Amino acid sequence: MGTLLSLRNGHGQQQHSGMRGLSNYCLSCCVNSLLQTFSATWEIAELLERWDAAGAKGDARNVALHLKRVLEAMRGDLPQPAPHRDFLHCLDQNSFRLNVQHDADEVFLSILNFIHQQMDNKVLAGEIQDLYKISVETNLQCLKCNSVQTETSYMLSLPLYVKEDDNSLEGCMNSFFEHQELRGINSCFCAHCGTKNPSRQGVKLLSLPRILCMNLKRFRNSRGSTRKLDCRVSFPETFDFSQSLQHVFSGNFAQNECRYTLYAVVVHCGYAMFGHYTAYVRHRENKCWYYADDSHVQQTTWEEVQRTYGGRQSRTAYMLMYRRDSEEWRPRPELSG
Repeated sequence: MGTLLSLRNGHGQQQHSGMRGLSNYCLSCCVNSLLQTFSATWEIAELLERWDAAGAKGDARNVALHLKRVLEAMRGDLPQPAPHRDFLHCLDQNSFRLNVQHDADEVFLSILNFIHQQMDNKVLAGEIQDLYKISVETNLQCLKCNSVQTETSYMLSLPLYVKEDDNSLEGCMNSFFEHQELRGINSCFCAHCGTKNPSRQGVKLLSLPRILCMNLKRFRNSRGSTRKLDCRVSFPETFDFSQSLQHVFSGNFAQNECRYTLYAVVVHCGYAMFGHYTAYVRHRENKCWYYADDSHVQQTTWEEVQRTYGGRQSRTAYMLMYRRDSEEWRPRPELSG
C-alpha cells in the first residue's frame, strides 16, 4: 500500500493529493486520525503560524509547539509519511502513554486543553479554543418551589447519546437538549428551599462555534466492562440549525448563520477493548473527500463516508466535525503594544 495517493491529470502527469499519511508508531492510530482532522481544520494551523514559539523552543512537553511543527510537516507533497514521533512522545509526557489504546474524544479534548494551558500567547490560545466553543445555558427548576437557577457554561465537543436502535444526528441532538427530570440520588440542591429536591433540567444554546465537533457516544460501561454499539447513526453532509433545531436556541441566541458542512469524520473499527481508528477528511482546495488510514491516504467519495453510519459493521463514525458556512474566516488582528 502506498503512503500517499497519486492522481493523474488529463495529460498523464502525476499529481499528489496534498495530504501526507502518518506511520502507526506504538499504537498511534487514534492520534494519527485526530492529526488528520486538525490538519483539515486549517484555521488552527493559521493561528499557530502566528505564534512566536521561541519561548517554548526545546520544551518536549509543549503540545502546542509540537502540533505546530507536525501540521507544518503534513502540508507537504512528499510521498513518505510526515514525521510525528516528537508529537507522540510529547503526548506521552503529558500522560497519554505510547503503546496504549486511547479514546479519540478524550485525546481530542485534552489536546485542546493542553494548547490552552501551555501556549504563552494567551490571546491566540483563546482564539484556538473559541473555534470549538459551544456556549450553553442550563436551567434547573426545583419541582417543589418552582424556582429556577440559570448557569452558563461551554463545551468543546457535543456528547450525543446513541440509542440501541436506528438513530439520526438530528434525533441525537434533540435528545441532548430534551428536558430531564432529576430525582432520587440525582436530585439537586435548591438554594431557595435549602434542601435537595427533585428538579427539571433543560439546556439551551447560547452560541455556536466556527467548528462544531460532535462525539457519538457509542461505548457503554456496565458491570466493569465496556461494549461498543454498532447501531446506525445517519448524519448529513450539510446541516442547518435554524431549520431543524431552532427550538434549542436560548432567548439570547443572536447568530444569523447556522448552516454547517461536514469536513471530518473520525471512524472506529472493531470492539471497545480492541479497535482501530481512521479518518475521512475533506480537502480545503478541491473539496474532495479523502480516507486516511495511518500512512495510507486515498481519495474517496461521500458515499463511502456514509458507509460509516453503522448498523451492519463495526466500522462506525465516532466523531463528526462540521464547519460553519459563512464569509471567509479571518483571525482577529493582533493588538500592538
